[in-house]
Amino acid sequence: MCVRFSFAGKAIMQRGILRSCALFILAVLCVHTSLSPVTAQQPRQTPEGIITSFAPLVEKVAPSVVTVSTTQTVSRGLTAYPFSDDTLRQFFGGRSPQRQGKQTLQGLGSGVIVSPDGYILTANHVVSGADEIMIGLGNDLRKFRAKKIGTDPGTDVALLKIDENNLPSMNFADSDKARAGDIVLAIGNPFGLRQTVTMGIISAVGRGGMGIVDYENFIQTDAAINMGNSGGALVDIEGRLLGINTAIFSRSGGNQGIGFAIPANLAREVMQSLRDKGRVVRGYIGTSVQSLTPEIADAMKLKGQPTGALVAEVEPNAPAAKAGIKTGDVITAVNGKKVNDPRELRLMIGSMAPGTKAHMEINREGQTKTFDVQLGEMPPGAADEGTETSSEENAQPEKTTVFGGVSVTTITEDIRTALNLPKDVQGAVIADIDAESPAAKSGLREGDVIQEVNKQPVKSAKDLLAISKKLKPNEKILMRVYSQGRSGYVALEPK
Repeated sequence: MCVRFSFAGKAIMQRGILRSCALFILAVLCVHTSLSPVTAQQPRQTPEGIITSFAPLVEKVAPSVVTVSTTQTVSRGLTAYPFSDDTLRQFFGGRSPQRQGKQTLQGLGSGVIVSPDGYILTANHVVSGADEIMIGLGNDLRKFRAKKIGTDPGTDVALLKIDENNLPSMNFADSDKARAGDIVLAIGNPFGLRQTVTMGIISAVGRGGMGIVDYENFIQTDAAINMGNSGGALVDIEGRLLGINTAIFSRSGGNQGIGFAIPANLAREVMQSLRDKGRVVRGYIGTSVQSLTPEIADAMKLKGQPTGALVAEVEPNAPAAKAGIKTGDVITAVNGKKVNDPRELRLMIGSMAPGTKAHMEINREGQTKTFDVQLGEMPPGAADEGTETSSEENAQPEKTTVFGGVSVTTITEDIRTALNLPKDVQGAVIADIDAESPAAKSGLREGDVIQEVNKQPVKSAKDLLAISKKLKPNEKILMRVYSQGRSGYVALEPK
């Protein structure tokens, strides 16, 4: 159009048109220049809006995903399995299995560059226990030795650092806005195949209760994730980091369409804490909690209370104890936000700073109560308490049968040492249990310690026998049991 009008007869019109054409061309060039980089980073679409390729997006973000290679030497002395059921059989016949050996292990995972000056996020289990960590950038054969800035086993996040600058880093997305059905890309190094890209959707958000880590709030995806993808990036269609790939659900060891990623918001919070303090600082109330099952709610006569976190244990002098919270309480809300299960409570308290007050609503024996708990700081690690051996004779303790198919005995110092029981744990330890009994089907097993029955304390096998004889037929039994390092509640029918 400009060229066509530039040959008009009149000079004034020609000069005016030429000036207009020059301005138009300059504007077109400016618009084209400003849009080109954005267009190159977006998925390719047809005029109808159908996405035909993610290649531009992958070209943008793939250089930010790295390989993480680890080396670890494992040495073992002659040891027994301290928490095995076989341990208890030392007192009732049989021997414990033993191990010894030395092994060098090599691992391969993925990581994501999150700042141009060399900070890299990965999964903690990728680098846990590693003697040496090496980072490979993209398809480049160069490798860099990495320093471990900090790790957080509770979320399975680790922060690494390499001495390199001007690296291609990935921006964070707001993972709280992620929804089931959103398209995502998983980028990593499965089986050592560098920068492999798979596509899928978000299958669910807020997944937890799988026992993978303490603070579970996973994004679930059907994008193919395999061995070596751990620590890699889950990316949205705008090329932002939505999560850190951490685990798969698989019966074969390979992808079966169920993968899990740590949400970007959680990973970023952990990263900032590790970068600033070298560790993660979390709020702490000092309780052990469990799910409130319908059976336990019925046994505790808490009808109409289907959800909440049941307090199974309260540490002495901990914030919860100082505020007045007791075992058997059900925490139903924190700061006005409903608590559905222990996972939600753990995430709520863990995300709050030590020293702040948490307003808690409690269901105590059917009545609603409120407590203001001033949070403490989560201890960096729970140290095992040492146990003292006794000069008692190693005679086999006398066994007492209760609940039909459950044989119990009083805890001796030898049993306490063998089962690694803390000094303050008292009760009747299960010596034998019939696998077909209601007690076994409710989750009880050899080595568990029965501490309470229907809120009555149990100090010995004799106490347990006396209580069991007073139980009414067809009445549910509520037991507080110490098992695998913590106390919890179990409900069963008397037999």
